Amino acid sequence: MQKSENIISIEHVSHSFGDKTVLDNINLVVGKGEFVTILGPSGCGKTTLMRLIGGFLKVSEGKIVIGGQDMTETPPHRRPVNTVFQKYALFPHLNVYNNIAFGLNLKKIPQAEIKKKVMQVLKMVSMTDYEERDVDSLSGGQQQRVAIARAIVNEPDVLLLDEPLAALDLKMRRDMQMEIKAMHKKLGITFVYITHDQEEALTLSDTIVVMSNGKIQQIGTPTEIYNEPANAFVADFIGESNILNGAMIRDNLVEFAGNEFECVDSGFAPNEPVDVVVRPEDIYIFEMSDKAQFSGQVTSCIFKGVHYEMMVTTPEGFEFQIQDYHSFTPGKTVGLRIKSNDIQVMKKERLCNTFEGTIIDKGQVRFLDTNFPCDEAVGFPVGTRVLVSVEFGDVVLHDNEEDGMLQGDVDFILYKGNHYHLTIVTDDNEHIFADTTDIWDEDDRVGVTIAPVAIHLTNL
Repeated sequence: MQKSENIISIEHVSHSFGDKTVLDNINLVVGKGEFVTILGPSGCGKTTLMRLIGGFLKVSEGKIVIGGQDMTETPPHRRPVNTVFQKYALFPHLNVYNNIAFGLNLKKIPQAEIKKKVMQVLKMVSMTDYEERDVDSLSGGQQQRVAIARAIVNEPDVLLLDEPLAALDLKMRRDMQMEIKAMHKKLGITFVYITHDQEEALTLSDTIVVMSNGKIQQIGTPTEIYNEPANAFVADFIGESNILNGAMIRDNLVEFAGNEFECVDSGFAPNEPVDVVVRPEDIYIFEMSDKAQFSGQVTSCIFKGVHYEMMVTTPEGFEFQIQDYHSFTPGKTVGLRIKSNDIQVMKKERLCNTFEGTIIDKGQVRFLDTNFPCDEAVGFPVGTRVLVSVEFGDVVLHDNEEDGMLQGDVDFILYKGNHYHLTIVTDDNEHIFADTTDIWDEDDRVGVTIAPVAIHLTNL
């Protein structure tokens, strides 16, 4: 949608709880009347960001401007913002009418005007004739409507919605999505919506802000986010994706899964390592013929209601997820094609693990708050500051954490077609990245070992 002016400006905002940084240098502008969804997994910082906008938390660093006014130090009740919480926060001792009228009564607005406003918003949320009902007698969807009505009756410039549909079942959640979208259009005010549900974000939003580990990963329209993800995290988090390691041979030619493909991407160095994304619906599957760019064997086929979801393994050992209206039985060899404009090539965020370290003695280097034996340490004077590099495949994970040199938790898992790329968060909140063919689950506790020969050092 066309933004007429910005209603919210978040400038270099960071926030910490003790020593833990949960938001790191956030910059975001929200247009007046826009529907912006802040999307990300649990713990990414999205709810903290919403609470900072609402004034329920104080900013550690940076500035928040709402309606052209610096609101960084302004308390919640003086901000032109209302919030709909995940648990609704309705008053059980008040009926529907009095729940909605609560804020207006605090402002000492005349009762005739209050009644007019309450009846207007009841109609808007399809709750006419419910004003005398106890809130405890309402369904989850009805309670949600009352919570929204109570928020919008105060005519805020901005409505914050913190995962408001999380407590509803699937059908009711989808019904309420449509109602919220229609309500936004009718009200014309700015909605800032918090969710971890990618489908919800794609359905509702003018703009999606994807967050991970306290940082914004990408800002864009639903179409931009889905079709042109900025990195592998966004590609994996938004919709289904095949994400593979590749190499940009030259402009408009990329290699991945053991084959070369024409693409529309350019501006990379020759043979630069890249991440490649292909959506499951963008791979053409058919009876084997000379029209195939490459081939594979179907290993599974599941009917999903609208399409079939198939897993196909190529002779090179790469696995692809494919969605198609036609089905092929497991064991069948099929032909595959991918159009050039359906291949998304992205720069890699990192090529290996890198850490800052210090030479402890002629055989050890200290990094990640741990002393590691290191073959290359003999070439450096004791006390030298060094850059430590470790290949992803040289990080060894143990299911018995005591077998590791340090410990951590599996935080993020990315399937790369023939292996898994894992993010491990150590007990000191450091990040280690590992490539493995072993199957792990998020939040698994692991031990981490790195062989002395796998640790490479250069002067800082």
